[in-house]
This record gives sequence, C-alpha cells and structure tokens, in this order.
Amino acid sequence: MRKVWDILFKVFMFAFFSFPLYWMFSTAFKSYKESILFPPSLIPGKVELSAFAEVFQKIDFLHFGKNSILVSISVVLLQAFVSVPAAYGFARYSFKGKKLLWGIVMLSLMIPLQITFIPVYILFAKMKILGTLLPQILPFVANAYGIFLIRQSFLQLPKELMESAYLDGAGEKEILTYIAIPHAKASILSAILISFISTWNSYFWPFVMTNKESNMPLTLAMQRLQDANQGVEWPTLMAANSILTLPVLILFLLLSKQILLSFGYQEEK
Repeated sequence: MRKVWDILFKVFMFAFFSFPLYWMFSTAFKSYKESILFPPSLIPGKVELSAFAEVFQKIDFLHFGKNSILVSISVVLLQAFVSVPAAYGFARYSFKGKKLLWGIVMLSLMIPLQITFIPVYILFAKMKILGTLLPQILPFVANAYGIFLIRQSFLQLPKELMESAYLDGAGEKEILTYIAIPHAKASILSAILISFISTWNSYFWPFVMTNKESNMPLTLAMQRLQDANQGVEWPTLMAANSILTLPVLILFLLLSKQILLSFGYQEEK
C-alpha cells in the first residue's frame, strides 16, 4: 500500500510542476478566440502556427537572441573560470583569513541582487560601459553558490588519492585538471546549468543596466508583445515564452543525470 501511495504522490508532483509548461505550449498553438474561452480547453481544437509567425514579425529574434546567448555563455564561462579554482583553494588549502573569506562568500548568498544595483549602476556609468553588454556580464563573474557546490565535491576527494598523486610527481595544475575536475564534473555541470538558466531568464538586471535597444536580451524584447491598447495576445505571448524556454529545457534534459549525481554523491558513496 505504501508503494502505491508513493507512486501516486510522484504522479501528482509531476503533474503539478509540468502542467504550467503544458499549458504554455498548448496555448501557443491555439487561436486567440480559443485562448480566451471559458471554461478553457486543455487541448487545442485546431493547431494554429500563426502565433509563432507573429512572434518573429514583432521581434527580431536573431538579434535579441544573439544578445541573450552572448551574455549567458560569457557569464557561464567566466564563472567556471573563477569558481573552480576558488572552490579548489577553499577545499584543499589552509591559509590566513580563510574562514573570514568563506564567511563573505556565504554572506553574499543572502544579499538580494536588487540591493546592489544602485552602486553598481553608478560604477558602470563612471566607467562609461552602460551602452555595452558588459554590465549584464561583469557583476556575475563570481558566483557564491557555484563555489559552494563545487567545493563540496572537492572536499570529498580521498586524501590517499591526492597523496599518491603528489608522490608520482604531479603538481597542483595536474591534480586540478586530471583528478579534481573529473571528480567534481557533476557539480560543475550543475553549477553551469543553474548559472545559464538564471542569466538566460534574467529580467530585472538587464532592465536596469540596458539603455539601448541594441543591447536588450530576449526577456526585455518580449515586452513588445504586450500592447496596452489591444490587450494581451495570449497565443503570441505563450509562443514567445515557448521559444525562450526551449534552450533551458534541452539543457536540463541533457544534464539532468549530472544534477542528480551532484546532489546525491554523498549518499551514493
């Protein structure tokens, strides 16, 4: 009986979290008339593709998509370049001020992003880079959660393995490259995925830091689909959201196994 309830609970949770996605995709293939019917229809009566065509007419997806891709990939690469060595240093070395620095890293997790935008905006204005994509990238070069997640994997490296590597003449560079990083691969990929999703879906920070239309990401460009006079064209809006969500879903499906491994490593060991 317990197994039955366990299965029912899993089915319920799957339906609960997946239904919004299903509703978004199904609405994207409806006509406007069908999208405002009450009671709403769960399955489109007739599959319509006009909403997707309208999205590409109103939004230059290639231009704004290029901005989103450039910002997201730049943030991911820079974070990986900073987070991996930082996590390795916190995990493997003892040095003066280590506890203080680690406390600062953990404290940064508790500070909302909205609190920091005013001084950061003033700084970038003085640097005269507000007209570029850099203000959407530079504040996120270091990621506290990524450092924490990768550090936890590095802490689980067997000391015997490290000592044998030293005895074989391996330096820190070789140990980090050929032992530590492969060992923490699941955590690194999870940090990359979380970082990409956060940057790709970001709205507040680009809204504050972007003063030119040419630097807008897709999340800001989608505002054009909401017309105050004509009302919201729900199929068009949902079609745009479906396209925006697709890269995230693909990455999640490709890396879902690695995410589970990164959070379940200790239990499996």
